[in-house]
Amino acid sequence: MSQTTVQADQQPTPTAAVSPVVITLQEAIKRAQASEPNYANSVASARVAGLDKSIARAGLLPSARFNGQGLYVQPNGLREVGGEGVVNTNPKFVSADARPREYVAQGVVEESIGLGPIAALRTANAADAVAKAELEIARRGLVETVTGLYYGVASADHKLSIAQQAATEAADFTKLTSQREQAREAAHADTIKAQLQQQQRDRELSDAKLNAEKARLELGVLLFSDPRTPYNISISDAPAALASREEVNGLASKNNAELKSALATLNASSADVLTAQAAYLPTIGLNYTYGIDANEFAARGPLTPEGIRTHNLGYSAAVTVNLPVWDWLATEHKVKQSEIKRDAAKIALTATQRRTIAQLDESYAEAQAARAQLASLDESVAIAAESLRLTKLRYTGGEATVLEVVDAQAAYISAQNAREDGRVRFETALAQLQTLTGTM
Repeated sequence: MSQTTVQADQQPTPTAAVSPVVITLQEAIKRAQASEPNYANSVASARVAGLDKSIARAGLLPSARFNGQGLYVQPNGLREVGGEGVVNTNPKFVSADARPREYVAQGVVEESIGLGPIAALRTANAADAVAKAELEIARRGLVETVTGLYYGVASADHKLSIAQQAATEAADFTKLTSQREQAREAAHADTIKAQLQQQQRDRELSDAKLNAEKARLELGVLLFSDPRTPYNISISDAPAALASREEVNGLASKNNAELKSALATLNASSADVLTAQAAYLPTIGLNYTYGIDANEFAARGPLTPEGIRTHNLGYSAAVTVNLPVWDWLATEHKVKQSEIKRDAAKIALTATQRRTIAQLDESYAEAQAARAQLASLDESVAIAAESLRLTKLRYTGGEATVLEVVDAQAAYISAQNAREDGRVRFETALAQLQTLTGTM
């Protein structure tokens, strides 16, 4: 497939001239994804949702921690003799241990069993699916925007070329009418009409330059840190083919991001209902502790008066059951709230399904009509060019009026501009269809 490179006019800058970079459509999309803030926010939200899912999964697993503490309490002056003749001083605080010093070094393993963590994991999974679907929606929207701007630059540059040719054509025609007036073959009114036409074409050329520069700057904002950076774009001469309706329907049913987002939102609402209902059920807490909690930081303690050496290392285990009894209907109201949101999510899902079907039909019909008109637009340009050539020959031979030539020029320019608009229309419609089907 042949390629046409469209040159972007450059603003004069005080810096040294640099070679313009050639930007393909895929490269433009890649650059836009790295710089567009809304898309960056969607990427960040998806990454955060993925970490939330990992955090919720960790909530189902036992946790381990280390607890270390050294405690000193002021003695009360009373002493007692312990094992091996050790003199112990009693602490002042009743809440303290029997010694003024206490050392704690323990490893603790804890686990909570209940429906709440399971529901939290389901909610996190659904939220992650929503974030990924929203990211895909943002990506496809950005692709559609970049595609429209990309082909808008191509159209603006082509229209600039058309305007330049039209201005040259008008200047040549003004010269021709002047020569015929000097040869007394045409009236002075013909020259005046040609001059007016030339002035109009010069104004159109100025507007075309301005529009082309605006189009390049709009796309440059998404591509470069300095939107004035010179660049070329590369587009194919032939428009892309349009897939069959059966293929489009099959891809849309599998890859439509809006449907995935609505379905994931419904799943998240259902998980919220489960989370609210979990408050009705009891929760079980398990705790296992191993280590020391003694007056000496040592694995073995002193001898008792009976001559037995104590062991400071030991363990404890606890099971806690929390049974909900009464909360003034707060749990019931939370369940009702979540069920209301779930029902609204169901309605949103069905509405999204209907809207997707309508959008798919509209986009395909638009792309199909625009694709069918491209050949007709090319034919109109060829016919208008031939009409202008023949009319100018007739005018040179004195068989046509200046108004006929002016009309033929205007028809030729209009046909060329319509062809560029038709190409942009098709590429935009194709991009919309591809975003619905997930093929771009």
